[in-house]
Amino acid sequence: MSESLTIDELAARIGLPSSTIRMYQTKGVLHAPRRQGRVAYYDASHVERLTLVQRLQQRGFSLPAIAELIQAREKGESVAAVLGMGETEGPDDWVRIKVRDIRHLVPMGEVQPRLLLRAMRLGLVRWKYGWPHARRWALEAGGRLAGLRVPSDDVMDSFTRLRTATDAIAADFVRLFEQRFWPELARKAGDENQLENVRALLVELTYTAETAVVGTLRESIRDAAEEFAARHGLLPSDDFQPAWAEQPLPPIAENLMDPAGDLPSEQEIESFLRRGDEDEPGR
Repeated sequence: MSESLTIDELAARIGLPSSTIRMYQTKGVLHAPRRQGRVAYYDASHVERLTLVQRLQQRGFSLPAIAELIQAREKGESVAAVLGMGETEGPDDWVRIKVRDIRHLVPMGEVQPRLLLRAMRLGLVRWKYGWPHARRWALEAGGRLAGLRVPSDDVMDSFTRLRTATDAIAADFVRLFEQRFWPELARKAGDENQLENVRALLVELTYTAETAVVGTLRESIRDAAEEFAARHGLLPSDDFQPAWAEQPLPPIAENLMDPAGDLPSEQEIESFLRRGDEDEPGR
């Protein structure tokens, strides 16, 4: 049988006045107790909820913010949705998939239940109300790859490797938030806008991470394309010299494709730093 506590017993367990517990119920941060006649009984879930409320208050979250967090969670919303990080809008929308959509995404062979199950295990598809749902970006990317006749298993193999890499990147940014920003937020525990402060920082960090990942990916693709071209003999040999190579290049066409190994010395870098931007060489 589950534990049953009167409000006075609950107050003694948590270390709060009974009036505070009643106020928490009014504010929507504590769910209603079970009633037996005129007596209200609380259980372990109320103890857990009050412990959470105390912990969030110690971190500077106001009661309205705590109520918002709790109510959103009870509705099944994710942390990302509560923190305004693009869970329910834009390219992250969950959209229902129809059978014709699935057939379009499988360019070769029959649609098999195992493919949908694998996509669900990877987080690409969710099953809700008897229908599969997918992220809008996943449908778009899947449609493009299907148009290129890429087998579905190959697509999901690639996504598995990609998700492993992005999980590691996300962990790095969360570690950055935890080490650099969270202590500062904790020091400002009296700020009534604590939830908004957390939201703003996480959204900014998310956009920064997206920008860095996209830019780094483009650089990696450029390097990989160079390697692919060299591996398959698509580039001229190193001693190839076109006719125009002996002509001087105008300043605007300066070469920005120096080999990666052609690095400046530390002295050159120090000279650049001392020089500043006002005294550019050759000007």
